[in-house]
Parts: sequence; C-alpha cells; structure tokens
Amino acid sequence: MNGVQDGTGVLSAERIAGGERLELTRSELEIMNVIWAAGRPLTRGEILELSVDKTWKDNSVHILLNRLLAKGAIAEGGFARSGKSYGRLYEQQISGEEYYTENIFSVNADKLDMLFDALLSSKSVNAELLDRFAEKIEAKKQSLG
Repeated sequence: MNGVQDGTGVLSAERIAGGERLELTRSELEIMNVIWAAGRPLTRGEILELSVDKTWKDNSVHILLNRLLAKGAIAEGGFARSGKSYGRLYEQQISGEEYYTENIFSVNADKLDMLFDALLSSKSVNAELLDRFAEKIEAKKQSLG
C-alpha cells in the first residue's frame, strides 16, 4: 500500500491523491458507497450483488475497480472463496467520512454556509436529526476548548 496511514489505518484523501483532492466519477462513487456500507473487503461478485441502484453495467465493474485501484481509493485485500474459485477482495483506502469531508471542505467557507442552509431546509430534516446535529456540534465546540 502506498502512502502513510493515519490513526484509523486508512489513508486520507489528501495523501492518496498526492496532495490533491481525490475525485471520483459517479460510477466509482457508487462502488465506494457499497464498500463503505459493507464495512469490510468485498469480492467483485459481492460488489455486483450489493450494487442495487447502479448506473453502470455489470461488465464495467472490472474497469471501475481498476480505476479505483489506480487512484488509490481501494486496494487488494487478499482473496476469498467465490463459488468454486477464489476472487480478489477489494478494501477501502479512504473512509466515506474522509472522502465527503475532503470534498465538502474543499469548497470555500461562504459556500459551506449555503450548504448548511440547504441541509436545514431539506424536508427530511426533523427534530430528532437536529438534536443529533446539535450534540455533535456541541461535542466539537468542547473539543476546540
């Protein structure tokens, strides 16, 4: 594996992309979301099974996985039995939280304010979610001292 791991054992987006922000296509991001949701290394077959709402064709998975490997977003994590043969396991090299944080915070501060306003105006935001946000914000304030 290239680069230096952080305390979580996962490479940060900045270190993966050699100091540049890791950019993923929509199809690559769909695969990453499957790997992040699984929370464990997956075989190509498992990725196909778990990719319910994918926008790419099954035959494209090999190309997409190779691109993710080249970008450093995933790495080969050994082999697993897949039917009568063995298949490669693919594991994340950046967490979903790191990826989304890197991409959201690469935007300037004024746009973050607009993003926050947009999130709050969403119909899916309810009192319970706001309470969870408030707890996280308060914890962050405490950690800043």
